[in-house]
Amino acid sequence: MSSHIIAVLLGVVEGITEFLPISSTGHLLLVNRLVGFTGSFANMFDIIIQLGAILSVVVYFWHRINPFSSRKTDEEKNQTWDLWRKTLVGVIPALLVGGTIGKLVEDALFNPLTVATALVIGGIILLIVENGVRFSTINSISALNYKTAFFIGLIQCLAMIPGTSRSAATIIGAMLLGTSRSVAAEFSFFLAIPTMVAASAYSFLKADASLSAAEWQILSIGFVVSFLVAWLVIAAFMNYIKKKDFKPFGYYRIIVGLVVFYTAFMK
Repeated sequence: MSSHIIAVLLGVVEGITEFLPISSTGHLLLVNRLVGFTGSFANMFDIIIQLGAILSVVVYFWHRINPFSSRKTDEEKNQTWDLWRKTLVGVIPALLVGGTIGKLVEDALFNPLTVATALVIGGIILLIVENGVRFSTINSISALNYKTAFFIGLIQCLAMIPGTSRSAATIIGAMLLGTSRSVAAEFSFFLAIPTMVAASAYSFLKADASLSAAEWQILSIGFVVSFLVAWLVIAAFMNYIKKKDFKPFGYYRIIVGLVVFYTAFMK
């Protein structure tokens, strides 16, 4: 399989899985193994295409997150600034915890067994949350207070465990703290912007790699594909949660976790 086809394939995988509660790490690990795309460049590639997915969030929610829009009233601009303040409060735990022990956690736990286990456990928790009796007390971002935003960000730190899924951690955490599904998903998207930009930038700078023209081309393909696919997925996901629950994602996580386990240890 050519490098360009692999770039497209992984871009599609990243775009589909990054913002769904199913772990992009688990999927990329599985596909990378299947196509034999490994090594330092492959690791950098996975980081760069995450930025493509993040750009799709910025574009999709641009009106919501832009406090300078001339189409907004003063009240709407104040609401946008309030959204950013809550987002920054939510990202504080990830910056502090990730900056201190993030690398240690990654070095110790980034392996197929951890990813498979996290996928399965996360799927079970998602099913338990959805099957339980739960009442939503926070039905809009404006009703989300700073304390809750901080605790959602604290729960997001669990995503440092490979296979947990950043979106799954934030969505499950937000729902347990009283938000509706739509608010949990929206805040997960907003929280992803500073969190993933910081994490990707840090990882890219640490990589300290010089790339050839061919490698830049491969990265560009993966970035663009990831952006386009993620944009479509976000739109579909936001429409989905208006009508349905997260149970299918819970079952799917369990299945993928078992597949990752099998491919890694049952050769």
